[in-house]
Amino acid sequence: MRFILIANPKNRRVTLFTEALREAGLDAPEVVSWLEVLRTPEKLEELSSAPALLRIDSFGEDFEVERELLARGGFESAATYEERRGEVIAPAVAHRGFQRVMTEVLRPLLAKRPKWIQLNPLPEIDEFFDKRLTSRRFRDAGIPIPEFLDEVPTRAAPLLAAARAMGWKQIFVKPAMGSSASGVLLVSVSARDGGPVEIRTSLEWDAPRWFNNLKLSHYRTAEDTTRALDFILAQGAQVERAIPKGKLDDAFFDCRVLCIAGEPRFIVVRQNKHAITNLHLGGWRGDVDALKAALAPGAWDSMLATCRRVAAFYRSLHLGLDVMFEADMERHRVIEANAFGDLFPGALLDGRSVYRWEIDEALRLFRVPTPT
Repeated sequence: MRFILIANPKNRRVTLFTEALREAGLDAPEVVSWLEVLRTPEKLEELSSAPALLRIDSFGEDFEVERELLARGGFESAATYEERRGEVIAPAVAHRGFQRVMTEVLRPLLAKRPKWIQLNPLPEIDEFFDKRLTSRRFRDAGIPIPEFLDEVPTRAAPLLAAARAMGWKQIFVKPAMGSSASGVLLVSVSARDGGPVEIRTSLEWDAPRWFNNLKLSHYRTAEDTTRALDFILAQGAQVERAIPKGKLDDAFFDCRVLCIAGEPRFIVVRQNKHAITNLHLGGWRGDVDALKAALAPGAWDSMLATCRRVAAFYRSLHLGLDVMFEADMERHRVIEANAFGDLFPGALLDGRSVYRWEIDEALRLFRVPTPT
């Protein structure tokens, strides 16, 4: 069986997936770059319509791709915009560009390629990228998640007033279409009107632009906090109560749970001294067995059952879920879903890597024999 991969060819995701195919005795994938999809979509048309397994991978970490998506989304100066490493330009506009690519290029093509099996269907990728959609689906299905605002103001002052009215002392303000904690604000809110506000975030202000930094910034002045909130809220945001996370060895933690074919397979415990636990922001990997031992009886199995329920909502072969345990080490909440949350370099389960697991499960599900 042939695999087709839409991806950024120089990304390590492509390298690792190709290695896993080779280990499985399969040919390297036919790779079409995101730039080709955006600039010369006829490259996809040239591929054979014969049966294939189609994997759509991340379009991140490539400025030229981002610029093309911004242009399609309506960013007027995209063509002449210069790259500044780490700059956060306009996430909502870039996502709008991605939606246009799906509608205008990929969906018409796939309609003419019925023998191509989508391992992660386009509508589901689109939903995973909008935290407002997934949070409402999960809430309506009874999945435990943090409480969130149904109506999110687009300016700082009314948002802070809403948080105070709810009695929320800390909130997460997240770009609805963001990933990897890009633009996420952890906001501490004083109970009194006009009281102090503090923000922790990877966003760094370098006038007149925002940049992602690998070290967290700490904003305290009204000017700084208002600027950060106004920027993220203008992108369209998900606002949630920041529930105190459990601690393992005196450090906060949560889990990235990778479901493959509906089953939780790979789990990474992410820890930090503060509540933003992403590994690239100073976090570190915790010990899964130590976590299991620290949890209340039945808490681990309950979390796994929730992940299975969420995975069952979708047809995607893989789904990355971020899950937190509360301070009582018993209750858990699903924080968010990730379309491309399967990059676990070096991780092995029963001697197989993440991508080897995905390949083997794809072959099994679609009744394709593994070469011997």
